Amino acid sequence: MRFDRVEIYSDKTGSSVLRHPERSLPGMLVEGSDLQAMCLAADSVCDKARGVVDAQTMAELTALRNNLWGYLNHYRDVLMVHGLSLPPGNPR
Repeated sequence: MRFDRVEIYSDKTGSSVLRHPERSLPGMLVEGSDLQAMCLAADSVCDKARGVVDAQTMAELTALRNNLWGYLNHYRDVLMVHGLSLPPGNPR
């Protein structure tokens, strides 16, 4: 872990907009519990879409779901390395 200065454009709860000094564009800070909820929603949408939408649409939904889970898994790995607690009810 390190400390650095960031530019804070908005610190609205659950959707802060920040720019890291080494990045050209600002990013969105999404809390772990919100990211987890998005992953579970994506799982649900994929389950409901299976057999209903065409293969291309299903592939796009699955890719979106997998990208979200990739972010959540990275988040969980970083928390564990630093001895921090995972959001309650964290699946997988």
